[in-house]
Amino acid sequence: MLMPHPAVLRTLVDEYEATKASGPAEDDTRAQDLAYTLCVSTGTREVDRALEVARGWLAAATAHDATADDATADDTTTTTTRSTDDGPRVYA
Repeated sequence: MLMPHPAVLRTLVDEYEATKASGPAEDDTRAQDLAYTLCVSTGTREVDRALEVARGWLAAATAHDATADDATADDTTTTTTRSTDDGPRVYA
């Protein structure tokens, strides 16, 4: 299953929670759209479960980022190279 980028997922969760806090979620089209998107993004059918899964993924992504940062800071011999490949080529 594809996973959404943590920044996108964080935005969805934050927007849903803000919309839900501002009034009844059942009557708000934006909240319904966000709930649907959260469910699709997390592969769930209920918004409460989607929020639970999203928070778990966000916690894991944060932990992974912290671990990666620690490993990079400890290893002074590591060099980072960037790929210049800009994607697949199409020849007609």
